Amino acid sequence: MRIATYNVEWFNALFDDAGQLLNDGEWSGRVNITRAAQIEALVTVFRALNADAVLVIEAPDINRARDGRKALEVFAAHAGIRARKALVGFANDTQQEIMLLFDPDRLSARHDPRGGDGDARARHDVPRFDGTFRIDLDHDGVPETVRWSKPPLEIAAKTKGGHAFRMIGVHAKSKAPYRANTPADIVRVAIENRRKQLAECIWLRQRIEEHLGAGEDLIVLGDFNDGPGIDSYERLFGRSSIEIALGEEGAEQLFDPHARMALARPLAAAPTTARFHLPKGNYLEALLDYIMVSKKLHDLDPVWRIWHPFDDPVCYGSNELCNALLIASDHFPVSIDLAL
Repeated sequence: MRIATYNVEWFNALFDDAGQLLNDGEWSGRVNITRAAQIEALVTVFRALNADAVLVIEAPDINRARDGRKALEVFAAHAGIRARKALVGFANDTQQEIMLLFDPDRLSARHDPRGGDGDARARHDVPRFDGTFRIDLDHDGVPETVRWSKPPLEIAAKTKGGHAFRMIGVHAKSKAPYRANTPADIVRVAIENRRKQLAECIWLRQRIEEHLGAGEDLIVLGDFNDGPGIDSYERLFGRSSIEIALGEEGAEQLFDPHARMALARPLAAAPTTARFHLPKGNYLEALLDYIMVSKKLHDLDPVWRIWHPFDDPVCYGSNELCNALLIASDHFPVSIDLAL
C-alpha cells in the first residue's frame, strides 16, 4: 500500500465557489503559472504517485460558501486517480485545509478525533485538537494557551484485508515572520512562531504517546514547517519540533529515515522536500515534509521516497514529471510503500 503526503500551494485558488475547476488561462496563486498549467501539472503528479491515500496539505477551503471536500473529489475525478474519496476533519479559517484522498476500494477511513473536549486546564488527559492546550514554554510560571490554527486530521483506517492503523495528518505552525517589518519585529515574531510551533508538537507528541501506549500502528505525516537545525532560533529552545514528534531518547520513538539523516549529520547534505523562490531570485530548499511510523510498521521494511524533480532519478528521468513537479507546487510529495 502506498501512502503519501503532498502540500499543494494555492490549491484553493483552482476552484470556484461551486467546487468546479477553474481550468483556464488566468493566473493561479503561483507566480507566473496559469490555473490550467497548475491543474495539468497536478494531474500528472497525482497520476504518477498512484497512491492508495494522499494526505493533502493546503487542500481547498471549507466555509459557508465553499465545500473543499467536494472540490477535491472533483479534482480526483478530473485526474482519473484511484484516491477519489475525500475525508476532512476539523475545518479551519486559513483557506488551507487538511484532507485525505483515499481509494475506497483499498481501504476505509474516518475522522476519529481523540482527547478531552475543550479546555484542558483541569484535566489530565490530552485535549482534542480543536480545543486548547496550556503549557509554560518560557518558564515564567504562567502557562500559555495554545490553539492549533490547522487542527490535525486524526484518521482511523483499515485495509480491505482487515489491518487497522491510525494516521495523524499535520500542518504545523509556520515560523516565517510574516507582516514583520523591522529587524526587531522579525526576531520577535520568529520567536513567537517557533514557540507556538513547539507547543503544537508537544501537544501532538502527547497524543502520539497515547497511541503508542495502546499498541496501535501509527503513521504521522504532513508538513511540519521545520527540521533539525533549520534556523538559528532552534538554539533558544534546544530542539526542533521534529525531534519532539519523533520522541526523546529512551521513549518509544517514531521513525522517518529523512529526519534521521538530518539529525545524524547536521552539517552534511540532507534530503529536501520543498523549493521556495526567494525575493532576490534565488531558490531555497528545505526538508519540511515527513512520514513517521511506529515500530511495528517500521519492522515491515517500508520504502520511503521523496518525489524530488532533481534528486529522484525516476522523476529527473522524465521531462514531463520533472516539469510537472516544479509547476504544481513549492513542495514535493513524500510517499511510503507499506506491506499492509
